[in-house]
Amino acid sequence: MERVMRARGDVRCFHEPFMYYYYLGEGRGRFPHFEPQEGHPRTYSAIKAMLYEAAEAGPVFFKDMSYYVMPDALTDDDLVDRVINVFLVRDPRRSIASYYKLDPEMSLTEIGLEAQYQHAAHIADRKGAWPLVLEAERVQAAPQESADALFAACGLPPAPHALDLKDVIPNEWKGVENWHRAALSNDRIRSAETLPDADEVFEAAARNAPHLRAMLAHHWPFYEKLCARALP
Repeated sequence: MERVMRARGDVRCFHEPFMYYYYLGEGRGRFPHFEPQEGHPRTYSAIKAMLYEAAEAGPVFFKDMSYYVMPDALTDDDLVDRVINVFLVRDPRRSIASYYKLDPEMSLTEIGLEAQYQHAAHIADRKGAWPLVLEAERVQAAPQESADALFAACGLPPAPHALDLKDVIPNEWKGVENWHRAALSNDRIRSAETLPDADEVFEAAARNAPHLRAMLAHHWPFYEKLCARALP
């Protein structure tokens, strides 16, 4: 959905700015194939300041992972109050298998669903209502409806042209290009009908890496809880 937001043309977009805090500022993990941008802030407060400053000129969208900002976000009322959060949830059978191909040493935290649920639940407690949750498979099955829901949640007008992604190649993705090659090869959101069976995808990976089964078992309950809150 980041490319969809970029395709609008009226929103300043950032790609995973808080990864610099998690991986470089805090050193809480390793991220293969990552080429950092020179001069990018690496502290939580400095990254927030960068985003807030950009927002003074107009709407800002940033795509990030919840685990990058945990547990900081749980005590940062200012961030919760100022940011409209939308959560994109992917079937962990698919995400674990694809992540493992790129990083066989991935951690349990980096699967991300536990942090997503904790983050979303905290926002719901703070604001009194759940943020918009979108299932990736639903986005692929109904891209226009999903994009409309995203824009409405963010207070943005409809933009039917934003589903045309052929010219949307973010410069910020160059530092993590290996992670987005499949997405960049498509000029529209990939149809759900073209997806292979999720169980088959996961089993193919888990046969050679049985520890992935424990990862899936850990995150599956959080996935189900998020899906229960997702847009129908």
